[in-house]
Amino acid sequence: MEQPVNEFKSKSGLKRIVAAFFYSIDGLRSAWRNEHAFRQELLLFACGSAVALALRISAFEKLMLIGVLVLILIVELINSAIEAVVDRVSLERHSLSKNAKDFGSAAVLLAVLLAVAAWAVVLLNRFY
Repeated sequence: MEQPVNEFKSKSGLKRIVAAFFYSIDGLRSAWRNEHAFRQELLLFACGSAVALALRISAFEKLMLIGVLVLILIVELINSAIEAVVDRVSLERHSLSKNAKDFGSAAVLLAVLLAVAAWAVVLLNRFY
């Protein structure tokens, strides 16, 4: 039995890498247009990165502070993907759909708490 061909998986080599880059750009554009939380978190990332770069801390600490902000964006994108798939399957209320969305939301919360903890540790260590 022959498997169906997925037209989105047909590229190989450099063509695949270039296509993946543009798919990623499309994803970022879509998140910017359609996801309010992503826009808020991107603003937090921009402001937080500027603050981290201006602080008189080590390069590693700057990387960590900016890195945890990037992690929030990554987890938010994954959460948005989960929500999109759940909504694509059905808009009906279902306990499994709720679980999937709640799990994604919980992942974002954990990323935010990690960022808060990282910022607190670096700032408290530096200034107190």
